[in-house]
Amino acid sequence: MCDTCGCNMTHANQHLLLGDGHLAHTSNGSASIEVLRGLLDANDHQAEHNRQHFAEHGVLAVNLMSSPGAGKTALLEATIDALRERYRIAVIVGDLETDNDARRLRQHGAPAIQISTGSACHLDAHMVHMALHDLDLHDLDIVFIENVGNLVCPASFDLGQHCNVTLLSSPEGDDKPQKYPVMFRAADLLLLTKSDLTPLLGDFVAQRAERCLRELANDAPVFELSSKSGAGMNHWINWLERALQLERAKIRDHIAMHGQVAGHSHG
Repeated sequence: MCDTCGCNMTHANQHLLLGDGHLAHTSNGSASIEVLRGLLDANDHQAEHNRQHFAEHGVLAVNLMSSPGAGKTALLEATIDALRERYRIAVIVGDLETDNDARRLRQHGAPAIQISTGSACHLDAHMVHMALHDLDLHDLDIVFIENVGNLVCPASFDLGQHCNVTLLSSPEGDDKPQKYPVMFRAADLLLLTKSDLTPLLGDFVAQRAERCLRELANDAPVFELSSKSGAGMNHWINWLERALQLERAKIRDHIAMHGQVAGHSHG
């Protein structure tokens, strides 16, 4: 885990970092907890800048989050194939190492920018901002951000996205929303992936997964789909197109009222 997202502090060790704990201050006397808060504040500031930048170009930014192996890249491959004739799509890919997923996506005709995070267990807004330097947003409609595979930390970092899409694959079990509530509370859409495997497993029940989500007071839509067979992909594609239309309508309304996007312009 990384030192920037706060996952290094737990209820079991917080006495070392808070109050008079011997790790509460750095060697020059500044509080460690203030450093963590400062990093999060700086991230949120950069995220808002990213969001404004997307808005200025009418681009929908979608943050995909899941466990490793839940099917984010396979979903993107199928999505690019389904939408390539109607929309211009690019992907920012986060992994600790390798550009395997980015190379897969480029084979489907989409620009894919790889971010190698090293030891960091999530993307942050600064990483996304740097990746945007390699994309011409004028030529795009949708930018997917494929976050690092992790059901904990990615949900805590705003990247400047317009919506969070969380994937839960059938082999993982239908109780994951209970076990990882922060991730699933942050979801604007829950995709139950690898539905073609559900009959073979016998112990994954989509209704139970949805019930767990509702118990978190999250009323986000829930779709079952299979990127491999194509089953259920139409629901995802329709949701995505509506999200793009809604975001562009918000931008038009804001410009009509204020003359520019979010009070910010790159000129």
